[in-house]
Amino acid sequence: MDAVDALSEIAFWLERDLAPTFKVQAFRRAATLISDLDPAELADRVHDGRLRAMKGIGDRTAEVIGQSLSGLPDYLDNLRRRGAEPLAAGGVELRDALRGDLHSHSDWSDGTTSIELMRKAARLLGREYLALTDHSPTLTVAHGLTADRLEEQLGVVADLNADPPDGVRLLSGIEVDILENGRLDQSPALLARLDLVVASAHSKLRVDSITMTQRMLAGIRDPHTNVLGHCTGRLVTGSRGTRPPSAFDAERVFAACAENDVAVEINSRPERQDPPADLITLALEAGCLFTIDSDAHAPGHLDFLAYGAERAAAAGVPPERIVTTWPVQKLLAWSRAGR
Repeated sequence: MDAVDALSEIAFWLERDLAPTFKVQAFRRAATLISDLDPAELADRVHDGRLRAMKGIGDRTAEVIGQSLSGLPDYLDNLRRRGAEPLAAGGVELRDALRGDLHSHSDWSDGTTSIELMRKAARLLGREYLALTDHSPTLTVAHGLTADRLEEQLGVVADLNADPPDGVRLLSGIEVDILENGRLDQSPALLARLDLVVASAHSKLRVDSITMTQRMLAGIRDPHTNVLGHCTGRLVTGSRGTRPPSAFDAERVFAACAENDVAVEINSRPERQDPPADLITLALEAGCLFTIDSDAHAPGHLDFLAYGAERAAAAGVPPERIVTTWPVQKLLAWSRAGR
């Protein structure tokens, strides 16, 4: 087995299992270190001990590289066996109906890997399309994209789609902040060029209900908005601790989503589980469209869609109301309408 592929796949499975970042990075770093070595040179370094002497190669990564020369490494085999079981028991039919994912991040903002690695993982999982939605400039802690950097990224996405060997369509996009005044945190001219716009609030989440409702309504009514991202902003578990949901008039917000053809995101990240079940029901009754998204910040996170599918199925959301079950041309006709 190709050693770089083995190391990269191990990192994928570890990310999927929410392993500590340092552990994942050890395998990705080792993959980068050996990526320029031809097979003969790599084999020589394994056999004469020079591989283990390389800075950044530890006992486990050296073992994986050595075993890859003759077959499937034991460590990867064990991870594959564990990964054969779905992350969530429910919503299997809905999960299988999902064609794409409209919320993902790369190392252009606060994701951990390149666009190419995110796309490769999407192919591994059988996705037909993946929206690249790095953050907007105001979210400096996440290295949000300025207009110039977003313009540059548009060129990268176009180049990757010009010769798509893996069959995964990359959609140009952004997770744009809904600012305190309700405006979207990027120029309208640039937003109009994107395939997909996810609008989310990331700051001042504890303001009063009236203020937050007005802010969200303004973001939803912007003609560039396609998806309302993680609408409550809550955190229910994880390394960042917990955070209560924002207070807002959910009936007015979801009515505006339905009126403006904006999909309500069912965010699949385990620490978010956003919206809560009662709000999914309320959005369903309001006539909203939905999207089940991973909000992936690493390749292994792309499989989190299983969690969102389980929650959507439990709430009785019909597959036809979930835009990520649609083929890409229908999806793009919806996302670009009105711009």
